[in-house]
Amino acid sequence: MIKTEQLYEGKAKKVYATDEKGIYIVSYKDDATAFNGLKKGSIVGKGAINNRVSNHLMTLLEKQGIPTHLIKELNDRETAVKAVTIVPLEVIVRNIAAGSLAKRLGLDEGLKLSSTVLEFCYKRDDLGDPLVNEYHIKALNLASESELDQIKEYSLLINTILGDYLLPLGIELVDFKLEFGRTEDGSIILADEISPDTCRFWDTKTKEKLDKDRFRRDLGGVEDAYKEILFRLMGGA
Repeated sequence: MIKTEQLYEGKAKKVYATDEKGIYIVSYKDDATAFNGLKKGSIVGKGAINNRVSNHLMTLLEKQGIPTHLIKELNDRETAVKAVTIVPLEVIVRNIAAGSLAKRLGLDEGLKLSSTVLEFCYKRDDLGDPLVNEYHIKALNLASESELDQIKEYSLLINTILGDYLLPLGIELVDFKLEFGRTEDGSIILADEISPDTCRFWDTKTKEKLDKDRFRRDLGGVEDAYKEILFRLMGGA
């Protein structure tokens, strides 16, 4: 499998076409951004950790019946994935009040929500990825009703699977972002990544943040937090 051309470069990844039909290569970067790109920096080793963590968790989800774009890990930073067209929505799954939700609704950070909250954001960097509801999604033709139903079903199931898996490892799944893609036959599958970049992971006992919030909030120990997540999930593997 050979990379042919770069198709996309985002804040954390590059995506390449390959000489094999229907297969892309995702390459993870050490670049770090926050607040819609207003804060920029670098986290040493982040790309390799996110690659391995995401692939580990997507493999877990595949075994539980969630279709993903994962094909195989190629090396520390690169993974072969199924070619998809990304649905222009970010799905935010929230279990505990934190970040923008706490600020927006005046909630104490750390408050356990009485039920899981799903939020949708329109994937438009130039607009700051604004919140949208199901009426907006329908009006803008961002996803069909059946696609949105599938996305919601998968998102809630992913939340349950990951939450149950992480808790015995001493990790609380506070909230996380998901993205989905359409395959050539129109199926909806999980795409993008699941990593400390896209999830809020807290230590269950100390509530220590083990994710990109350490970068966002200048808390220090960013690299160590990412390494700790990798260690808890995969040990010395």
